[in-house]
Amino acid sequence: QVQLVESGGGLVQPGGSLRLSCAASGSLFSIGTMAWYRQVPGKERELVATISSLGSTNYAGSVKGRFTISRDNAKKTQYLQMISLQPEDTGVYYCNAVVRLTSLSRNNDVWGQGTQVTVAS
Repeated sequence: QVQLVESGGGLVQPGGSLRLSCAASGSLFSIGTMAWYRQVPGKERELVATISSLGSTNYAGSVKGRFTISRDNAKKTQYLQMISLQPEDTGVYYCNAVVRLTSLSRNNDVWGQGTQVTVAS
């Protein structure tokens, strides 16, 4: 069974920085697109950034220029570097990955448990 384990959340002042990590554990064949989402109470989960298996990235307009998504395929890990954080960036951040358990299996959508990011003075 594949699991995604997140780390790096916490409390930061406006203008500060954080780096989130998300490591995949368990036996798997490949990892495709990886992504970060965030959610605040009462709102739908929103897509923050994606990175393809070849390294192509996309960002939500609200974070473009401030957040950077990256991945280390050898470590089966993705990262989200966040700078110039603002109170509106507060939320629970979830990592997501499309994985294949074997060469013959179909794609599976896997989610992390979520990590809280709070931006406040």
